[in-house]
Amino acid sequence: WVYCIYWGVRGAIVSKTASGYMIAGRQLPMWLFILAATATSFSGWTFIGHPGLIWRDGLAYAFASFYVLTIPITGTFFAKRQWLLGKRYGFITPGDMYSYYYGTESMRWLVVIVAFLYSSFYSAVQLIASGALFNVVTGVPVITGSLLLAGIVVFYVAAGGLRSIAWVDALQCILLVLGIISLGMLTLNAIGGWEFLSAKVNALDPKYLEIPGVIQFTAGQTIWTGVMILTYMFSLMGIQASPAFTMWSFSNRNPRPFPWQQAIASTFFVGFALFFFTAIQGMGGRVVAADLGITSDRDLVPHLIEHYAPGFWAAFIVIGALAAMQSTAAPYIGTGSTILARDVYFRYARPSAGHNEQIWTSRIFAVLITAVALWISIKSQAALVMLGGLATAFGTLMYVGLLGVCYGWPIKGVGAVVGLLAGILTVIVTDTNTSPWPKTFGFLWTIHSAGWGLIVGLVVALIFSKLFPDSPEIEARRKEMRDWLAQIDRPTEQQRKWRKAMWVIVPAWYFFGIGPGAVLGNHAFSFMGFP
Repeated sequence: WVYCIYWGVRGAIVSKTASGYMIAGRQLPMWLFILAATATSFSGWTFIGHPGLIWRDGLAYAFASFYVLTIPITGTFFAKRQWLLGKRYGFITPGDMYSYYYGTESMRWLVVIVAFLYSSFYSAVQLIASGALFNVVTGVPVITGSLLLAGIVVFYVAAGGLRSIAWVDALQCILLVLGIISLGMLTLNAIGGWEFLSAKVNALDPKYLEIPGVIQFTAGQTIWTGVMILTYMFSLMGIQASPAFTMWSFSNRNPRPFPWQQAIASTFFVGFALFFFTAIQGMGGRVVAADLGITSDRDLVPHLIEHYAPGFWAAFIVIGALAAMQSTAAPYIGTGSTILARDVYFRYARPSAGHNEQIWTSRIFAVLITAVALWISIKSQAALVMLGGLATAFGTLMYVGLLGVCYGWPIKGVGAVVGLLAGILTVIVTDTNTSPWPKTFGFLWTIHSAGWGLIVGLVVALIFSKLFPDSPEIEARRKEMRDWLAQIDRPTEQQRKWRKAMWVIVPAWYFFGIGPGAVLGNHAFSFMGFP
């Protein structure tokens, strides 16, 4: 907490301009972005919820660990090109970029809505989860703990802006990964080692060991078929497509950190922690569930800490879990407040506002978003589950706008707006937690709501773009942006060969690794004694 408060004060002293406060003056160092963006990508859900669902649903859900690759793959598609556009055109918020490219302020307002909902919903999940864990460890009531921890977060976020968030997230990234590994190792040791664990896992009911088919033509159920796993990954890909990550892209000194964050920090280091140690926690917890009194997925990690982690290690792991939750809540609160300040207050209410006024307005909005998040989390646990599930799916829908901005897809202004609205409506209707007709449309045909939303959003965007073309002036502006991007980001001859190969390798991996073809792994492969 002292570290968090220090960087809040330090950031407030250093950030003298709106750009310096909101996007760190586009000067984040390479290593700092790598750690901070990785912490933002993998939330308290990774620490608490992910092993819990492996415990509940078995190895079929464990395929979701591949989100260490699918989350940053969105960054490989869009991060560099967004950075280039932000640098050339001076964009500070994603609303600046989308409204300029599509020539309509409606896109700015849609981004504001998505950013506010994403920030509030996702932060609510993190804040109440941190309060619940704090309660298990200290006995402090959940609401009191949530308020205390939220107060720390909102202080350094509001005081120092994105620079302070990055410095705190960097440390929290290390704590997150080490905490997951530590709990996994302690669990494996307490259970009796790898041989004992693998033997016990092999003896479990087959429903915990196999993917239940390619697809099931059902509704209202969460069944981890190959198609559900694939489209659930689409939902998590929305994390780095979200407005918050557009601002992370804008904040960098140069684009060099992007591949290191995507391939090394996320896929390799976090992947190592998830593929081995969350699987050990989840399946190990299943083996000893009766002995430890584990009755729900939310019990798993707290019970493992209580029974298997001695004093120092228990404290270290809890700090890692709290770091995981705060490292995600902070950047979404910070970027959400900046978007509200720039795209609503500065754009419409006070276009003449100076740097100091913009910074203080952003601080007020940070407190507002935190208050809304706390209200959601305290008011209704059911609403928390419902709204939290929508957050990443809404992020996925930003593909509708990004494919046009970054790659010149033939999506026009009206098409982008209507497509995004259609996608949002589809996500709400096809999510089992929010649908008015969950037994008819909820996760229809075991396809996640993010999958349905993205399909409908893109189809509607392309149709309406054909029906409602833009003015010659807007088309000329768009062409200038596309031509400049094509010139500045032109691949070398060697890169062209790799890209041709990737057009085959990446879809094949999606199909066989995390899609319908993954059912082949039920009986065709084994790994270190695991089925």
